[in-house]
Amino acid sequence: MPDLFDAPPSPANAPRPLADRLRPRTLSEVIGQTHILSPEGPLGAMLASRSLSSLILWGPPGTGKTTIARLLATESDLAFVQISAIFTGVPDLRKVFESARIRRQNGQGTLLFVDEIHRFNKAQQDGFLPHMEDGTILLVGATTENPSFELNAALLSRAQVIVLERLSLADLERLAQRAEQELGRALPLTGQARETLIEMADGDGRALLNLIEQVMAWRLDKPLTPDQLSQRLMRRASKYDKSGEEHYNLISALHKSVRGSDPDAALYWFARMLEGGEDPRFLARRLTRMAIEDVGLADPQAQQVCLDGWQTYERLGSPEGELALAQAVVYLALAPKSNAVTTAFGAAREAARQSGSLPPPLHIRNAPTRLMKEIGYGAGYAYDHDQEDAFSGQNYFPDGMRRPVYYRPAERGFERELKKRIDYFAKLRAKRQGEP
Repeated sequence: MPDLFDAPPSPANAPRPLADRLRPRTLSEVIGQTHILSPEGPLGAMLASRSLSSLILWGPPGTGKTTIARLLATESDLAFVQISAIFTGVPDLRKVFESARIRRQNGQGTLLFVDEIHRFNKAQQDGFLPHMEDGTILLVGATTENPSFELNAALLSRAQVIVLERLSLADLERLAQRAEQELGRALPLTGQARETLIEMADGDGRALLNLIEQVMAWRLDKPLTPDQLSQRLMRRASKYDKSGEEHYNLISALHKSVRGSDPDAALYWFARMLEGGEDPRFLARRLTRMAIEDVGLADPQAQQVCLDGWQTYERLGSPEGELALAQAVVYLALAPKSNAVTTAFGAAREAARQSGSLPPPLHIRNAPTRLMKEIGYGAGYAYDHDQEDAFSGQNYFPDGMRRPVYYRPAERGFERELKKRIDYFAKLRAKRQGEP
């Protein structure tokens, strides 16, 4: 008897999509994901020891999450039940759990595959827990979103997260060859057009098979060139969510490329974010932050370059103003790097928290009243401009506090000059204080 949530069977002679016809029948036929399916991988090891646990399959679309879940059920002798969090409510879940309970009483376990599991709210996610704990179901959830952000801690503690990777170009080429074998003929494309088609899939196996199905339906006299193919097919939009994990992944890649002094990589990630629809003003803010955090006083001009680029963008807008931001990207990547001020400021903040309310020494306190002067406020203060070298060398830390060193300039860029000044003042200070 078919499960409540299984799709109705299709007539034997009904046309089947290419992706369905090429669905692997065993895990060994799955293309890609060898890092999890090999004998040394987590799923391979689980199957070898016959100790399959609840799983969260996290990865981009078209990487085989549904197929792997179905085959895990087959190879573990479990009933496979598939639901989607988008279309399933609480009454439906109750029916699923009850069917699984009856199935278990009859001696068969249930692998419950939940597509888009992150779509369930907290209460619905909590509803799975007792049925996972008593063995009624073995849960396999699929998500394209970061489980750390979207799934309850309680659910994550009872399931192992398995990360699936987008298919490589080599994986997609193998899939294309398998499609040609199934269809009995080669793709009507030149070599370069074939590469273009595979790149269009953007790591998504299902998308590639859909594209191949379209191409194979055309009546052509000769193989298509890349330009001809691009006229007939639209390139897939890059995966980018301005508020999701991809946003943070790409801005992290841009920031680290700048910090790593790689202008080409920095421009690439900058362009990726713009192509994905990122607000250039957000990028302008982040570039200015990079100038402060990672370049610092090694090149004081870097901050101004970013601010000028930002202001230029505000005046010109897109796309011309984006070039000013691109110039800032290159400037930052090639600028000397120093986080000495960042480190020094953090150390000073920590010292300020630790030292509590220690007062400034009397000689640098303000003395606006006669009483304050009488009790010693400002007494003994040496006006630096009146001193030799315009430097008194007096102590400006609280009395009794050991003099710390927070700022340690890097031997790079302009900070090399600042280090010379620090060393110079240190020698003068020792001289004024009578140190040997």
